[in-house]
Amino acid sequence: MSSPVAVSTTLLAAHAVPPEYQGRAEDYIDLVCEEMIPAAHRAGLADAVDAFCETIGFSVAQCERVFAAAARLGLPVKLHADQLSDGGGAALAARHGARSADHLEYANGAGIAAMAAAGTVAVLLPGAFYFLRESQLPPLDLMRRQGVPIAIATDCNPGSSPCTSLLLMLNMACTLFRLTPAEALNGVTGAAAKALGLEQRKGRLAAGWDADLAVWRIDHPRDLCYAFGSNPLVASVFGGRMRPT
Repeated sequence: MSSPVAVSTTLLAAHAVPPEYQGRAEDYIDLVCEEMIPAAHRAGLADAVDAFCETIGFSVAQCERVFAAAARLGLPVKLHADQLSDGGGAALAARHGARSADHLEYANGAGIAAMAAAGTVAVLLPGAFYFLRESQLPPLDLMRRQGVPIAIATDCNPGSSPCTSLLLMLNMACTLFRLTPAEALNGVTGAAAKALGLEQRKGRLAAGWDADLAVWRIDHPRDLCYAFGSNPLVASVFGGRMRPT
């Protein structure tokens, strides 16, 4: 059985230095900026460009080169930021008007304030936090005080978050990150849409918006954050057409 979905594609070529470029990170960034990003843009394969700004990834200066290449082609940017250390990633994302900054466990106050001013969404990834056995919580209180939109995602990948369950992420967002159920549910709807640049037509149940939604057998919305391991999905609606599970 197959179901139609809407897919937003992000080019994360600057995630790690491949083995053939070990010791030559600048040369690899040349390849990303001069060949990969233009090729993906020409083929219509990228809706945005991402990078990993971290001690085990790429420096602020290298990520800025990637962002500049994306800007030349009119592509919006995102950033994996401050996951393992306070490397100024949050401020870098804000400086370039990034749609979102992911992880952010070590983001500092100035970076969070800059994200708030830029409208950059904080995408929290509890699956990676859990799988890597991290202990540094994202600065939730700072995000709340500054009014930074908070999204929640699976970060599904084989290295640090091999999980496809958004329901499990709702539970982890509440239990591990101390979000309220209302904050977590907004994180996978309205704030998630904003992180993708789709906040004008997705993420809300409202007249004139895309009729893409899920129908659940629950008594209260908070139930989606409560019973991990369950899946009370009754049906999905895509483009206004209902599809039973």
